Amino acid sequence: MARALAEAGLPSVFSYAGRTAAPVAQPLPVRVGGFGGVEGLAAYIRAEGITHVIDATHPFATQMSRNAVEACDATGTALVALERAPWVAGPGDRWIRVPSIEAAAEALPEAPARVFLAIGRLHLAAFAGRPQHHYLLRLVDPPEGLPLPHAEAIIARGPFTLAEDLDLLRSHATQWIVAKNAGGEGARAKLDAARELGLPVVLIDRPAILPRPRAETPEAVLAWLAHPADLGV
Repeated sequence: MARALAEAGLPSVFSYAGRTAAPVAQPLPVRVGGFGGVEGLAAYIRAEGITHVIDATHPFATQMSRNAVEACDATGTALVALERAPWVAGPGDRWIRVPSIEAAAEALPEAPARVFLAIGRLHLAAFAGRPQHHYLLRLVDPPEGLPLPHAEAIIARGPFTLAEDLDLLRSHATQWIVAKNAGGEGARAKLDAARELGLPVVLIDRPAILPRPRAETPEAVLAWLAHPADLGV
């Protein structure tokens, strides 16, 4: 999205939350850090003369998305969510759909298992109540301690290929996978690898977010910028 905006010559600013030590470089001016809730974001929109907001956060970053909806409502600013289509199970997939992180932990077996916990680092504590499992984590930054007694962290940044994830799961004798339904191509290799290996996947459904216009591609967002009313709500 940032590249499309830069190539179109549209004056834009890219905002990072500041949760990773070395975020990916962008072809736009970048700001890092929170806004201070709805009021802080609304104040930023007014101060910077923002006319359009593109919510391109992760589908599970619900607080930021809710803040964006409320701040744009308060300031009369046009908003669109750039949101990848969720993954859909196909032939051979062994998915267990659950509504939350907590439900994902409960869906794991009672017997000790080797689990690839592909959910990032913010919600690991939910699995502390299932200490019998060995957890494999793949994180962008090295963790400062883990709330899990049997865990191994691999530091790597995606996207990952099917061959890479097949090698990862095989080399760690993985038996279960837990993942969020983020959608898109950059993170789906682990699901394709699970299908090939016949592994069960506990897939966490996306949380509900306030109604807002949405688009699934940068091209659709550029069309919305030209005609914001076309997407509706």
